[in-house]
Amino acid sequence: MKKIFFLLMAVILNCFVGGTITAAVGFSPVVGAVAANAIAAVSPLIAPQGGALRAGLYAEIWTGETIKAFRNSLESIGWLSKIRSFDSQVAKNNTINFVDLGGDPTVLVNNNTYPLGVETLDDANKAIGLDKYQTKATKVTDDEARGLSYDKIGSVIERHRESVDEKKIARALHALAPASNGSKTPVILTSGSVYGTRKRITVDDVIALKEQFDLMKVPVQGRVLVLCPEHVNDLLVQDKTFAQRYNNTTTGKIADMYGFEIYEYVDAPIYNTSTKTKKNFGAAPAATDGNASVAFYAPRMMKATGETKAYIDEPDTQNQEWRYNLRHYFICLPLKNEAIGAIVSDVASGQAPTFTGGDTNVTLKATATAKQRTYATSNGAGVTAQTDADWLTVAASGNVVTFTPQAYAHADEGDNPRTATVVVCIEGTEVTKNVTVSQPMAEA
Repeated sequence: MKKIFFLLMAVILNCFVGGTITAAVGFSPVVGAVAANAIAAVSPLIAPQGGALRAGLYAEIWTGETIKAFRNSLESIGWLSKIRSFDSQVAKNNTINFVDLGGDPTVLVNNNTYPLGVETLDDANKAIGLDKYQTKATKVTDDEARGLSYDKIGSVIERHRESVDEKKIARALHALAPASNGSKTPVILTSGSVYGTRKRITVDDVIALKEQFDLMKVPVQGRVLVLCPEHVNDLLVQDKTFAQRYNNTTTGKIADMYGFEIYEYVDAPIYNTSTKTKKNFGAAPAATDGNASVAFYAPRMMKATGETKAYIDEPDTQNQEWRYNLRHYFICLPLKNEAIGAIVSDVASGQAPTFTGGDTNVTLKATATAKQRTYATSNGAGVTAQTDADWLTVAASGNVVTFTPQAYAHADEGDNPRTATVVVCIEGTEVTKNVTVSQPMAEA
């Protein structure tokens, strides 16, 4: 299918170039179009594949295919398609200029004091630069391109586009989530039953978020709630009516809920549940963190797509390999830091953490050679270690315990091997693990 598309694009471009040239010198454009396609048909005999005559044509086709894919991808994400596009306002340097309104005028009611007074509404220009997304180049050798049973080049182009799509859409939802809890940016912790190490979301939590949006006087039309998968699963377990709305066989879309238009997206922002603050994009989750569902008022959000450029290196005489990567500009943000909110999975309290990894038996050498073992914990906390054996020293750093013995010579008295018990404890708890450490006597 892609080969047919490339061929059609080539024919159209050849007709345009050939017709333009012949018309400029006084001949019929039809003659030029036919001649250009005839030359292109035999061009492999005149110029090697990847030469200058073909490079421009391939670059135009591949770049056009990339841009087309990016434009289509946004529409496949329902919640993102609800946000107004500012593409037409993107400047050549991939920035957008907004007017930051200074505030609203004061309204007087039943005033009887004059003069009324004068105030200034200080508006200011606000420039927003689009995020730049770049991929590392992928190479495809001529042997691969010719010998494989599938379109390797087309597959590479598609994977570059999909990788950038995945990253930019996840960043978009992260940007729409509030940085911290506030009167205009509510962050609500889940209050349901304990499931594993977290508390489930409940219908009451969604209603609590609705109440916060009501207090902010956010219009009902345009409210969007993007649920993370674990919150969708929680609601499916608890609310049978939600299960019916989720399993909409007609449209496949989750029906509205308490004034919110509901969507589901897998890449959820992460919050510190102790401080109700959003973690940086891509940060690793800690024991006190929870996944978030994000709510926003779509008319107060913006998105913009800027320049998309594909870079193509065609095979040369030495490397005989094709290379491709791309650069893409995109951004999605709230126009103002208001009318956004989040529901965050709270960490379950009173749940004792457990060890999820680490040996219970450690064998050392007869020499004074140290060994290290890692003891992972369910809550991500570090560990401590201690022993009463005078021949063994233990030290803990994070989740790593170092066992350092004294040398056990052949002439020493004692059992062979000698053993000691090391008690490893999860920091801040009374949860322990007993580790048996043994050391054989040196051979004679």
